[in-house]
Amino acid sequence: MPILEAEKVTKYFGGLAAVSDVDFHVDQGEIFGLIGPNGAGKTTLFNLISAALTLKSGVIKFKGEKISGLKPHQICRKGVARTFQSVKIFGNMQVRENVLLGALFGTSTTMLSADAARKAAELLDFVGLSAMSTMPARELTLVNQKRLEVATALATKPELLLLDELMAGLNPTETTEAMELVTRVRDKGITIFMIEHVMKAIMGVCDRIMVLHHGEKIAEGTPQEITTSKKVIEVYLGE
Repeated sequence: MPILEAEKVTKYFGGLAAVSDVDFHVDQGEIFGLIGPNGAGKTTLFNLISAALTLKSGVIKFKGEKISGLKPHQICRKGVARTFQSVKIFGNMQVRENVLLGALFGTSTTMLSADAARKAAELLDFVGLSAMSTMPARELTLVNQKRLEVATALATKPELLLLDELMAGLNPTETTEAMELVTRVRDKGITIFMIEHVMKAIMGVCDRIMVLHHGEKIAEGTPQEITTSKKVIEVYLGE
C-alpha cells in the first residue's frame, strides 16, 4: 500500500521547470531510491514533499491525506522526517541535545523530558554515537554528523524518512556502514525514500528506483531494470 503518492508534481524557478509533471508512489515498508544527474530536480522534489518549497501544481499525499499546502513542522508531525544534502545540525549544542530537540518538538505528542532523554540515548546507541553524546556536535566527523542527523530525524518518530545523499563524501567502509544503517532503519518499520549518487549503495539497498532528468521522470523500476535501461545508461549511468 502506498505511504506516499505524488500526482503531476511541478515546480518552476523562473521559466525553468525544476520538477515537471512527476508521478510516483512509495510503498509502505520499502526502500525507494531517487537518482539522476546533478540538477535533475532530486533535492527540489524532497523540498516539495517536506514543504521547504511550495508546489506550482500537483498533489502530494501521505497515507492517503493531502499534505501539499501544509507547513514543514505539520508534515514532520504527521510522520515525515528528512535529512539534508548539506548536513544541518546545531553545532554548538551537544550531540545528545540535537536528538532531544527532535524528540521534544518534532512529534505530534507531548513527551516528558525524562522520556525524551531515554529516547535520545536509545537512538544515539542505534546510530553508534553513544560515546560522543556530550561532545559539541560541530566536533563530529562528517560521517558522524550524518549519523547524528539521522538520529535526530528518527527522534521525531517518522513513518517515512527522506535521506538526501546520506553517503556523499564517505569512504568505502563508511558507505558500507551507512548502507547497513539504512537497512536497520527500515527493519524498524520505517519506509525510506533516498537520493543517492553512490551506485553501489542505491543498487544494493533499494527495492525500486526512480530516475529524474531535467525535472522529468524518465524511468522507474527495480535496480536490475534501471541498470539495463538504455535511456538511463545514456543520460546518467554511462556504458
